[in-house]
Amino acid sequence: MSRETLIDLLYLVSATTFVLALKGLGSPKRARLGNGVAAVGMLVAIVATFFKYVDGHALHHVGLILLAMAIGVIIAVPTARFVKMTAMPQLVAIFNGVGGGAAALVSITEFVHIKSTHPATYVTLEVLLGVLIGTVSFSGSAIAFAKLQELMTGRPVTYPGQQVLNGIFGLGAAVLIVIILVTNSTPLLWVLLGLAFILGIAFVLPIGGADVPVLISLLNSFTGLAVAASGFTLGSNLLIVAGTLVGASGILLTRLMSKAMGRSLANVLFSAFGSNVTASGDTERADGRSVRSGTPEDVGVLLNYSSRVVVIPGYGLAVAQAQHVVRELAEELEAKGIEVFFAIHPVAGRMPGHMNVLLAEANVPYEQLVEMDEANSELQTADVALVVGANDTVNPAAKDDKSSPIYGMPIINADLAENVIFLKRSMRPGFAGIENELLYNPKTMLVFGDAKDTLTKILATVKNG
Repeated sequence: MSRETLIDLLYLVSATTFVLALKGLGSPKRARLGNGVAAVGMLVAIVATFFKYVDGHALHHVGLILLAMAIGVIIAVPTARFVKMTAMPQLVAIFNGVGGGAAALVSITEFVHIKSTHPATYVTLEVLLGVLIGTVSFSGSAIAFAKLQELMTGRPVTYPGQQVLNGIFGLGAAVLIVIILVTNSTPLLWVLLGLAFILGIAFVLPIGGADVPVLISLLNSFTGLAVAASGFTLGSNLLIVAGTLVGASGILLTRLMSKAMGRSLANVLFSAFGSNVTASGDTERADGRSVRSGTPEDVGVLLNYSSRVVVIPGYGLAVAQAQHVVRELAEELEAKGIEVFFAIHPVAGRMPGHMNVLLAEANVPYEQLVEMDEANSELQTADVALVVGANDTVNPAAKDDKSSPIYGMPIINADLAENVIFLKRSMRPGFAGIENELLYNPKTMLVFGDAKDTLTKILATVKNG
């Protein structure tokens, strides 16, 4: 067997592991295994590449390649290892952006390399698409990171004529690509790079915090497409397969998450959702209604007399780093013969699968993580719905108020439970910026304070009950 045949077989093995990894990532129970399979496949591909001949010659600049890989490991491993769960979404965003930027750099380098050879038009087009898509992903992910890290406002940033201007940027990029295809102009390539950078920023600015999970998924798809374009540029079938898998799965996930929000993708991207805060944040309304508040001890006693409890987590659970305490609470309740499960909304948190990742990190059994549709069929038999840090994903306005901006979004029907307990820091609204009528429901009790501290006190009461 020749060297090239062996390398192609190793690439085929790597591509197969990527497909298997995606299959594994489709289930929380198999996600860790799927991630490991993908890592092994990528390692095989990297090692095989070092023995691949390029244009009949061995790989050049091996020392620089190894140095770059070492620097990447030194940066990435500690960053991923020690990042807090609250910062996981922005870590995903910035790592995704780095991938898009790398694909753009590969395309730029290849354009300079092949320019003098007068390549076929489709080859140059592949390079230019890599530059455009990769740069949009890079700059867009950087803005997403800044929003999530609160380096800038998480609210939509809008201005008059914004969509028209974005359209002009997009049209300008398309025109530049056509001109570069005709002229092979390097200066115009830099103009395209700058325009793509601006387009990525302008694309993300009007997207609010409530839509960030969909945004991250879409940007991830962009990076995959940029990598696939790099694969065509370099003649690498493995990069084409890997990039296409990421691009296709990202688009599919984006569509599924848009559906879970009850909105079209165009509405998510261009409606500036969540730009206005309509909730007052007061515990008493103008019509005289007020919320019913309680203590952690009240909740502990109620839980002890329950037979079925549903925990509904949201981003506030991640902020408070309360996932380990809520797992201990669930274990204590189960030891007393009380059934407990977690109702997971597809867009809870700030990235796709955020709650699944958060609770898996706390070793909550996968069997206790129940998706929204199944959870809704069980909630009417629950004694208590314990809402920890969630708001918009349980807001009845999504099904009752046609004037509400979240009307039509599927929610977890916490109001079907016999008792609803909200753990909240304050009466501030969620990402959508609208008031939650469920807070004023007679069956609802609010416990104000840090979720971790509150859950710790509830756990102590349950243990002593």
